[in-house]
Amino acid sequence: MKEIDIDTWKRKDHFRFFTQFDEPFYGLVAYVDCTLAYQVCKERSYSFYLFYLHKALCAINSIPEFKTRIIDGKPYLLDQINASPTVLRPDKTFGFSYMVFDWNFEEFQNKAKIEISRVEETSGLDLSINGQDVVHCSAVPWIDFTSLSHARPYKFADSCTKISFGKMVLDGSRRKMSVSIHAHHALADGYHVGLFYEYLQKFMDDADLTAINPNQ
Repeated sequence: MKEIDIDTWKRKDHFRFFTQFDEPFYGLVAYVDCTLAYQVCKERSYSFYLFYLHKALCAINSIPEFKTRIIDGKPYLLDQINASPTVLRPDKTFGFSYMVFDWNFEEFQNKAKIEISRVEETSGLDLSINGQDVVHCSAVPWIDFTSLSHARPYKFADSCTKISFGKMVLDGSRRKMSVSIHAHHALADGYHVGLFYEYLQKFMDDADLTAINPNQ
C-alpha cells in the first residue's frame, strides 16, 4: 500500500471536490456477454458464479483507480483488491465473506469454495472481515435488473467499489448478464467505469485459466 501525494496527483482537484459530497458514489448498469464464459464453465465443470466474479476482480485489479482507497482522509494505492461477496445460506439469510484474489482462476476458485462453505455454516453478520482491500460484491441471479441502488450509512467512511451481478438471460443465441458498478467519484470517473466493462468483457471471453495483468 502506497500513500498518494495529493499535491502532485492529477486527481487532486477531483479528490478534494468529491470528498465533500454527502453521497460521492455514482453507479452504472450495463450488459456483459457471457456466452463463451458460460460454455467454458459447462465444459470444465467450473462454478459460473466464481468464474464471472474472478473476471470482475481481474478487471478491477487492472485499473489503478479501482485499487485506490481513502484511508483517514488520504488516498492510497493498494497492492491488490480482493472480494467481499455476500453468501446465501440454506436458511436464505446471507453472510459476508472474504475471498483472496489470484490471477489464476483455479487457485481462486479452490480458496473461494472453502470460504463459501465456511460462511454457509455461520449465522449473523461478521463485520470484522470488511476491510479496505476489497470490492463489495453481490449477486441477484433471480432478477434481470436495469438499475440498482445500495443501502449505505453516509456517516461511515467508505470508498470501496461495489459490484452486483444480475440474472443471466438469453438474447437470441447469446447469453447476457447485467452488471452494476458503483464507484467513489473522488477516485474514479466514467472513463474508468468504461474501462472496467471493457476489461470485464475481455476477461470473460478469454478461456485461459490465468489472466494477464494488462499493466505488466
